[in-house]
Formats: sequence, structure tokens, C-alpha cells
Amino acid sequence: MKKMMTLNLTEREMKVLEELAIEKGLNKTSVLKQALALYQLIHKKIELGEKIFTEDENKEKSEIVLL
Repeated sequence: MKKMMTLNLTEREMKVLEELAIEKGLNKTSVLKQALALYQLIHKKIELGEKIFTEDENKEKSEIVLL
């Protein structure tokens, strides 16, 4: 069963969402669903005491932290 919700975004947030949808060839709902799934994955990993990092081309790492 699906449920509907209304989401209020700033102009900047909507622009980011629209740009991501175009870049990925998805609709805005799909982009938000992917973002939610990624957030959930990161949250679970951190909850288990794991750390998540990004690494740039110079091999410098930055830890991802959820607020």
C-alpha cells in the first residue's frame, strides 16, 4: 500500500532535486526514494558503530556524519 504526502521545499532544494532527477534520468519521487534508502543505510551503519568515508582523487578521506 502506498501513501501520499505533501513536501514543502525551498526554491534551492527544489532546484537541486530537479537537477538530480534530470542528471539521473529519474523522476523526483524516485530521487527522493533513493535518497531515503541511502540515508537509512548510513544511519544503520553508524548505529552499529561503523564509520563511512568518502575518498577524493588524492586519497584524502572524509568521514560522513549524520546530524
